[in-house]
Amino acid sequence: MADFIAGALGGACGVMVGYPLDTVKVRIQTQTNYNGIWHCIHSTYKMESVSGFFKGMSMPISTVSVSSSIVFGVYRNFLYQLCKLKYGTADIKPSKLDIFVSGYAAGAAQALVSSPADMAKVRLQTQTFPRHSSTCSLVAGPKYTGPIHCIITIVREKGFLGLYKGCSALMFRDCHSFATYFLSYAVFREWFVPVEQGSSELLGVLLSGGSAGVVAWGIATPMDVIKSRLQVDGVSQQKYRGAVHCITESVRQEGITVLFKGLSLNCLRAFPVNMVVFLTYEVLVKKIKLLTS
Repeated sequence: MADFIAGALGGACGVMVGYPLDTVKVRIQTQTNYNGIWHCIHSTYKMESVSGFFKGMSMPISTVSVSSSIVFGVYRNFLYQLCKLKYGTADIKPSKLDIFVSGYAAGAAQALVSSPADMAKVRLQTQTFPRHSSTCSLVAGPKYTGPIHCIITIVREKGFLGLYKGCSALMFRDCHSFATYFLSYAVFREWFVPVEQGSSELLGVLLSGGSAGVVAWGIATPMDVIKSRLQVDGVSQQKYRGAVHCITESVRQEGITVLFKGLSLNCLRAFPVNMVVFLTYEVLVKKIKLLTS
């Protein structure tokens, strides 16, 4: 239970740190009217002021807390049960494969829960609407007035399964990235906090968390691009028949580099976000376990 609670609070803190860059990343991945990161940032600020960078954040703050809780809770409990099954006891250092498999399970569980909220977040982030104008660069007027209205509109137009559009890409992204995420964190912890040297655990957690986030997003970015494009597809017109068609059409039209759109932003955002996530998680787990012991 401590892992679920600490994961929830760690995820919420991470969202607040990284959301503005996440908005820029989503817009670059899904829209072709930006020449680069700084052009996207300048255009967003010029049209929508600072508030444009935080569109749709209310939903992720609450839902990421839930999904982060699931990720850390499922990971720790799956790893605990896996070690008991394999070794007869959980009081043993797990192997790298054990960590990887547990992270994979956590990613699958997270994707199933977070898909509707992620759909609403991406559609709100890509709904550009000038502050003092009734025109919009994406649709003729603001189609969605907020996260709840966005979800209701999608269900009304496409049915409940419409909330899971792009879920296959999201599942593929999250399973591999979270498996890499937890494995990288474990490896970096061993590097940055060698027990025999008595290194600072706080600094080790910060460096390990940030570095693990960068590695995970390096793995996740290609499917993140496809996931985002599938989620905004159909707002005005339908372009893709599915994930494979989206990949082939995107590469055909924009080249293989399209799969790495937003990679630099993802890595730039991942380091501070995951420093905060893991630090919050590690501190709270210890505090909760002390209080309940």
